[in-house]
Amino acid sequence: MRRFLVRPRWVLALLGALTIAAGFVWLGQWQFERALSSATVVSRTTEEPVVLSSIITPNTAVRAVDDGQMVMTTGRFIASDFDVVTSRLNRGDYGYWVVGHLAVKSAGDATEVGLAVALGWTPDREIAYETAQVLRTAETDSYGVVGRFMATEAPETPKNKSDPREMMTMSVAALLNRWTPFGGFDVYGGYVVSSVPPPGLVAIDSPAPQPQAVLNWLNVFYAAEWVLFAGFVVFLWYRLARDAFEREREAE
Repeated sequence: MRRFLVRPRWVLALLGALTIAAGFVWLGQWQFERALSSATVVSRTTEEPVVLSSIITPNTAVRAVDDGQMVMTTGRFIASDFDVVTSRLNRGDYGYWVVGHLAVKSAGDATEVGLAVALGWTPDREIAYETAQVLRTAETDSYGVVGRFMATEAPETPKNKSDPREMMTMSVAALLNRWTPFGGFDVYGGYVVSSVPPPGLVAIDSPAPQPQAVLNWLNVFYAAEWVLFAGFVVFLWYRLARDAFEREREAE
């Protein structure tokens, strides 16, 4: 078979097949570059605060289009539900978030909806817990919050910690289990990072979400097709040569 393939006829056929395959590969690369150049950049106007109830309803998941949106709302903080979340990165430094439970009036009725609010950050553990304790005694009958609305994080069990009840993620489900009284009210499926921290804390760094580029998948599909065509041309040359070799052997 090897001696058969090095005959001038099949060598020239292979060169022709490789030339055609190279052209197909070039076309595939061109289609892929077209997919990148024609990618649609999805930008959102997230920096203009909107009313929280206009983008999400209680007990529903946060949509991707609303994740990172600046919102505003008003409610009252539940004094007993101020808490601390550990291991929070803020401009490159690890520290602590002080978080609260804001009871927001539901639109159209007098019922209240639970909303988790990240109020501020500190690198000092004692300051975080002291601030949470001070906030438990503050008057918060009506409190306006402006900040970035974020999807809930998954709960995480502390590792190598002396206190298993310590929170390491901003999980709405975990907070709901700690809020008092437990249950009996609706809750938003995300949380708000407050733009204005309480005294003693630093504002949490919460940058605007970056625009996302959406590829033109039709061009990507065409690019993959051209690559398959290139492989098929080489395979076709091999099959033609093999069939000719087997016919020659049978004739002999």
